[in-house]
Amino acid sequence: MTTLGTPLSPSATRVMLLGSGELGKEVLIALQRLGVETIAVDRYENAPGHQVAHHARTITMSDPVQLKALIEAERPHLVVPEIEAIATPMLEQLEAAGVVRVIPTARAARLTMDREGIRRLAAETLGLPTSPYKFCDSLEELQTAIDAGIGYPCIVKPVMSSSGKGQSKIDGPADVKKAWDYAMAGGRVGPGRVIVEGFIDFDYEITQLTVRALGAGGDVETHFCEPIGHVQVSGDYVESWQPHRMSPAALAESRRVAQAVTDNLGGQGLFGVELFVKGDQVWFSEVSPRPHDTGMVTMTTQWQNEFELHARAILGLPVNTALKSPGASAVIYGGVDAPGIVFDGVDEALRVPNSELRLFGKPESFLKRRMGVALVHDADVEVARTQAKLAASKVRPRTA
Repeated sequence: MTTLGTPLSPSATRVMLLGSGELGKEVLIALQRLGVETIAVDRYENAPGHQVAHHARTITMSDPVQLKALIEAERPHLVVPEIEAIATPMLEQLEAAGVVRVIPTARAARLTMDREGIRRLAAETLGLPTSPYKFCDSLEELQTAIDAGIGYPCIVKPVMSSSGKGQSKIDGPADVKKAWDYAMAGGRVGPGRVIVEGFIDFDYEITQLTVRALGAGGDVETHFCEPIGHVQVSGDYVESWQPHRMSPAALAESRRVAQAVTDNLGGQGLFGVELFVKGDQVWFSEVSPRPHDTGMVTMTTQWQNEFELHARAILGLPVNTALKSPGASAVIYGGVDAPGIVFDGVDEALRVPNSELRLFGKPESFLKRRMGVALVHDADVEVARTQAKLAASKVRPRTA
């Protein structure tokens, strides 16, 4: 039996989110609807999650000293990582000492924080199909890896980054140095190591949202959402839709791969498993042990969106992954580099049939920073995609 306390009282159930961007903000809202006391942590003031949580804290989360001091001072029942740039070895120490429970586990947070840990787990430990890959510590090693078998075209990514930062495609020798320099600038924890991956000629890529939640008997059960299709540009999602049509064999294989990875990572919560698909073949790409940006579409497609599923699963509550309606999402970019921007056209966007908007409230805009998302539900997923992009195009950010 799960018991939940009252916020801001001695009985409170306290949950700390490490990272409080747009995804964390929605998790915090879902937790608050269940009467949980929330602590939002981020590296900058007035992050989206700071604006809705009971408590807002600003620290450098990759600094183990700062992270340890904050967790020991706040004493949350659960710590929920929402980004990659966190001092995960310190989380492992605190979890081992019984100070806190990390979602889904501290080991999972460490393994998925960098692409090397999770890729070696998937390919070398679990034997799952992946693209060919090498890890490189220098421009020379990168060139050698490409020449020795990875070949062109290939993809280069920092081992620690998110939202496509530092990721690029190399089509020939002239692109190698540029790709290396871009990866060095885009890493979340400073310059260092990259992964170079052979290019897979896939038909499409999906996100398989996978939920590990307690069943009625107290054992962890695995649940799957309908597959989410998405388009990425330079590794960053620009639109997504649900459900994505795929063959029964490909769907079954996608779920087999997703369950193999998440069973190994363990714990409770929602995982975003990214997969490449060609025909009935499926390759593992990446996994995030938390809600996924492409999964924002579930705010209009599912009875319980990915944030509600995550909140329920980590608290030991039952979940429902059923689809409510097909639908789509489209990203709204900042378009300008400025603090405190304003948005024109919100009324026009919301006149698009079956549309919703989420404007994230980020205090500073950048040209390609994600500042909001348009959502549309429709019985025809292709209509939803067209309408979501139309709604997003109506929102016009500008300097105040």
